[in-house]
Amino acid sequence: MNEHDSERMKRMLESLGYAEAPERADADLILFNTCSIRESADSRFIAHLGEAKRLKSEDPDRVVGVGGCWAQSVKEDVFRQFPFVDVAFGPGQVHKLAEFLTSDSLTAQGFFEFEGFTGHLPDKRARDFHAWMQISVGCNSVCSYCIVPSTRGREVSRPFGELVAEARRLAEDGVRELTLLGQNVNSYGRDLRPERASFADLLHAVDAVGGLERIRYTSPHPKDMREDVIRAHAELPSLCEHIHLPLQSGSSRVLKAMRRTYDRGRYLDRVALIREHVPDCALTTDIIVGFPGETDAEFEETLAVVEEVGYDGAFTFVFSPRRGTAAATLEGHVPHPVKIERMERLVEAVQRRARERAQRFVGRTLDVLVEGPSRNDPTRLRGRTRHNKVVNFAGLAAPGEIVDVAITAATSQTLTGEESLVSRATAA
Repeated sequence: MNEHDSERMKRMLESLGYAEAPERADADLILFNTCSIRESADSRFIAHLGEAKRLKSEDPDRVVGVGGCWAQSVKEDVFRQFPFVDVAFGPGQVHKLAEFLTSDSLTAQGFFEFEGFTGHLPDKRARDFHAWMQISVGCNSVCSYCIVPSTRGREVSRPFGELVAEARRLAEDGVRELTLLGQNVNSYGRDLRPERASFADLLHAVDAVGGLERIRYTSPHPKDMREDVIRAHAELPSLCEHIHLPLQSGSSRVLKAMRRTYDRGRYLDRVALIREHVPDCALTTDIIVGFPGETDAEFEETLAVVEEVGYDGAFTFVFSPRRGTAAATLEGHVPHPVKIERMERLVEAVQRRARERAQRFVGRTLDVLVEGPSRNDPTRLRGRTRHNKVVNFAGLAAPGEIVDVAITAATSQTLTGEESLVSRATAA
């Protein structure tokens, strides 16, 4: 979501005559788009602000702006804590940046109301062949550890027809892979009036748009993962065989304390349904370690789920309390050394199972959407499979092409292969 917001800010700035500077010291405007999901993100951002303060002191006419979730979470306090900041705005006020930059007097201003839907703003895509499409904004869940509802507001779905029209426009513009975005994508449409639409309805409509080769989405909530969406993965040609299904904890008691509104059994039932309808589906997840009150036995329950499910990958987090959340006031905080030890064990289990799961691709030929040169070896190419697995391979394809790649090796995170000569001859 933040990447998409940044793309829209870049397009807005270009329309105002700005061009991206190679270094911060060369910039007339330094703009931060912030995350506040974890304490570590806050800490890194504060360090960057220190550099901006120094650059501002060297050139007082330089404009410093702070947008995104961190700005929303502290609101007007940003000017008290950091008086050198000129403008601050929340995720729902991205469009106010242009208003500020074109005003006659650039005095400190803050924009934090949940009034606008920034999904309507044009973006500057990092890759011509891939686009994000925001289908909703905000979140109605009340997870006890999460700051998102207070930074992005209540859930609002974009009109169904508007989204289908945007998907068509993107396909006409050369987009081959489209990722649908929302804090909880599979609750999309419940607030639409007078005609309601479901997330599955939207997937079917977007799949019918000519030119779109791949559809992805992030992120769903297990409580709302219905069978119609799972069946869509088996029925729709463009919907990729990958589902990111956040677990957070394998303990039903901890899940209740997190206010996740599902238990271990309900989660594993969803996994079983996915495996039934889409046997080759790649499953990834989010897991929090060291939630207040988490016992050794409850952490073992999380490890047991990891072993049973066999994730293709996971984002793992050490619990950090976020201001204004219910979990920040809970007792029974887990000592930091215990959190670290649990994290190490979790990462080992996730990577081991992911490595085992990845072996199923060795010997197969997979469709790979080429993204560009490999990060580790520029003589090779890097791309992504429909399962969202990164592939480093030898070949001659250009970014944006979809080619057949014979997979020769696999680790927990990446695949290795060779571009099929048959696919190259066909493309030629």
